[in-house]
Amino acid sequence: MIKTDRVVIVEGKYDKIKLASILDAVVIETDGFAIFNDKEKQKLIRRLAETKGLLILTDSDSAGFKIRSFIGGMVPEEQIKHAYIPDIFGKEKRKTEASKEGKLGVEGVPKERIIEALQKAGVTAEETKETERRLVTKTDLYEDGLSGKCDSAIKRKAFLKSLDLPELLSANKLLPIINTFLTYEEYKKAVAELHNDLQSIN
Repeated sequence: MIKTDRVVIVEGKYDKIKLASILDAVVIETDGFAIFNDKEKQKLIRRLAETKGLLILTDSDSAGFKIRSFIGGMVPEEQIKHAYIPDIFGKEKRKTEASKEGKLGVEGVPKERIIEALQKAGVTAEETKETERRLVTKTDLYEDGLSGKCDSAIKRKAFLKSLDLPELLSANKLLPIINTFLTYEEYKKAVAELHNDLQSIN
């Protein structure tokens, strides 16, 4: 398992599933070309790039390069590393026919070739500089009222707004983002400030 502090950008959920057995990292999907019009996700990616840096791993077809180029245009070059999978022709098992250009996407490329692409990009198992630290967990979110309770959605939306993050992030998607931006102590401080603000309103 390769651990990287960088946030990995892929095109879709099947790419993310593929990387789960290869990378220990926060992975963000562009949902294909949807990224072009998703202002909230663009804002999130810019902030992640500034905080942690990005690793872009898109398909090797023209669509993948358009997405890669789009992100490269909205984020400073020094905040990005690019990993390129090779052109391998074929069809993913879950699909009835090959893609328009006949190339395998990230989800269909053998694990070994993805690891090679990561190594060529300079991403190795030793890359992480982060020491062991207390991470925010699902239990923390529940105990702090941000998930699993009747008013959790409202509290979570207010919490995300206070951090200048997209308000529609679910509890599951919120967790890795919190652990990217905040230490456990910073998270608890933000939660305390949120509760104080909500009490003052009520």
